[in-house]
Amino acid sequence: MLKLDFHPSGRHFLQIPGPSPVPDRILRAMSYPTIDHRGPEFGALGRKVLADIKKIFKTEQPVVIYPASGTGAWEAALSNTLSPGDTVLMFETGHFATLWKKMAENLGLKPEFIGLPGTDGWRQGVKPEMIEARLRADTSHGIKAVCVVHNETSTGVTSDIAAVRRAIDAAGHPALLLVDTISGLGSADYRHDEWGVDVTVSGSQKGLMLPPGISFNAVSPKALEAGRHAKMPRAFWGWQEIIEANKNGYWPYTPNTNLLYGLSEALDMILEEGLDNVFARHQRLAEATRRAVQAWGLEIQCQDPAVYSPVLTGVVMPQGVDADEVRKRIYERFDMSLGQALGKIRGTMFRIGHLGDCNDLTLMATLAGCEMGLQLSGVKLAGSGVVAAMAHLAEAKSTPSLKAAA
Repeated sequence: MLKLDFHPSGRHFLQIPGPSPVPDRILRAMSYPTIDHRGPEFGALGRKVLADIKKIFKTEQPVVIYPASGTGAWEAALSNTLSPGDTVLMFETGHFATLWKKMAENLGLKPEFIGLPGTDGWRQGVKPEMIEARLRADTSHGIKAVCVVHNETSTGVTSDIAAVRRAIDAAGHPALLLVDTISGLGSADYRHDEWGVDVTVSGSQKGLMLPPGISFNAVSPKALEAGRHAKMPRAFWGWQEIIEANKNGYWPYTPNTNLLYGLSEALDMILEEGLDNVFARHQRLAEATRRAVQAWGLEIQCQDPAVYSPVLTGVVMPQGVDADEVRKRIYERFDMSLGQALGKIRGTMFRIGHLGDCNDLTLMATLAGCEMGLQLSGVKLAGSGVVAAMAHLAEAKSTPSLKAAA
């Protein structure tokens, strides 16, 4: 039998923009014995998790937790609020916005996909003025929802959701606001209530530092009311039955008990560090990464510094260099995984994830692997990105150590 050794000495560096590395503390929590999901111990776990997850979404409203990937939560957001044939306005910012639009089509909705032409839209954030103009033109209010991606994982762009809400309000339009922050939650500042979002979609495998398998819908009162009249078929995804069972910490079906143990631990870790400290750490590491890319003389996929993502950085390769070949060389030589480019920009860039359980030394090792891999691939670099990143990390204040605070 052919033996494939995918586990050489040392720790594999998983530096894709999710799934992100799972800390040992969370792995240990997930290893607890499975308990009765109808018993009192589980009810206490359920109530704790349901209360704490609201703090991450910054909401006082219900957060529905599914034993599913983020794609499932996409479907739940659409199926709970809309009816067959409804028009939804969706903004193209990258591969995942495109996939959500395809799902809407498959569900029998009528998505209008707006954005900048060609690949330009894959280097910019959502343009609220385009949304406002389209909604102003919709005098009959035929558009039932606006769907946007907060942190576009395929490009490294974080859009201004508060500005999208202002655009909808300025147009005087009643459309629901549905937002995907699957890769943003727990890494980038997000405010479900304050920003007037009706449904927020997220998942477990990014800033929450868990394996894939849990996804979320944070829902507003307006979304819950829309759900009472929506006619899209839904059973597993239906909010009402889940929210009712959640009142006592339970679910109407078998939940993923051990992942919920992990979620409880992840929420403890984030809240112990403090959300503001978590966001500051991500911004600091992201800036160090961008300085490395600039020192190399390479281009960042996101062209607007105002919407640089704190979660990942896209590194554009020079003309004639296949980014996937560079990624392959780095994987084979240094046992490090980087994110590939997706969709219409495939092969042109790679993505460095700096999210979740990541610190200064993790990032420096990652950038060293990238720099060596670029040199081995024959990419001419203007200078050392490692040195530039080190200089930034040395001068930028880090967040307090949990060990020092203990």
